[in-house]
Amino acid sequence: MEFATKSLKSRANELARVEKQLQILSNTATNGNAHKSFTNKLKESNLFPLTPTALEIFQINVGKMCNQVCKHCHVDAGPDRKEIMTRETMQRCIEAIKISGAHTVDLTGGAPEMNPDFRWFVEEISKTGVSKIIVRCNLTIIVANAKYNDLPEFFRKHNIEVVSSLPYFTAAKTDSQRGDGVFEKSIKALKMLNEVGYGKTGTDLNLNLVYNPSGAFMPSSQAILEQEFKKKLKTLYDIDFNSLFAITNLPVSRFLEYLIASGNYESYMDKLIAAYNPVAAAGVMCRNTISVSWDGFLYDCDFNQMLELKVATKEQHVSNFNLKTLAERNIIVNQHCYGCTAGAGSSCGGTTA
Repeated sequence: MEFATKSLKSRANELARVEKQLQILSNTATNGNAHKSFTNKLKESNLFPLTPTALEIFQINVGKMCNQVCKHCHVDAGPDRKEIMTRETMQRCIEAIKISGAHTVDLTGGAPEMNPDFRWFVEEISKTGVSKIIVRCNLTIIVANAKYNDLPEFFRKHNIEVVSSLPYFTAAKTDSQRGDGVFEKSIKALKMLNEVGYGKTGTDLNLNLVYNPSGAFMPSSQAILEQEFKKKLKTLYDIDFNSLFAITNLPVSRFLEYLIASGNYESYMDKLIAAYNPVAAAGVMCRNTISVSWDGFLYDCDFNQMLELKVATKEQHVSNFNLKTLAERNIIVNQHCYGCTAGAGSSCGGTTA
């Protein structure tokens, strides 16, 4: 499969329409066998309807603009995406955070740092008293332009937890998923983060890496992967980090495109369904998280956001955030949810079971 340099949207690919993605996901008959719906799997596990627990994490997508175009990106982010959260919507988010009771705010994108109000937003969130702010940094943004070179120091100043994707500890595998030269730039950025204290023993500056498989397979043991990454990155590049999160790629957006183009969609869904784990299903991230899109709409999770499956409440926008009705809602599920419930489970914070 040729490496795309533009988003699905700018290529006018039919998968840029969520209706097409949902149509593919809802076609549960593959290889002549009827796949059991995710809803029925939850019923067998006595987990349907899936309901929220206490709200702990407020995840905000501040825009789809990114300096990279990765093969597996479920956001379909890229330099050609212009959707950016406004300061007005950010202010609405801050008001909602204050009444949400959430202890963590998780900022994502695209490359969230490319939002022109990103630094203002971080500073304002810091004033709300939340115990943790996470920024999902793709690393290369730090070295992409001189105006981003001070991001490690900015992150340090505000005690940001940095979570960054690094598909592998070699250039070949990383660049094949994220683009030519990405590995070299990522290593440089990791060194810059280490220099200000991130990932170092004796500091409270957490630097966590994210591993996404580069093909149509599930991640192996998160603990074993972490040991291997720590050993290789330290030995080869003298890089330190805290934890590694192993995340299963969900069949959404550009990873769905990859699965179909490579002829792996049906077999990949077979693998996810066969590996369904009710313990992982009970611990899915949508139960303690609310996801906010760049334009302020509310979703159960980041993946539902990309499929435009809004929360099942009357108030669906952050401007009329209602904690009571959100707590009483049923979580929207579909076939892509098998990705979060397969094997050891998968979430933005790694395994769940």
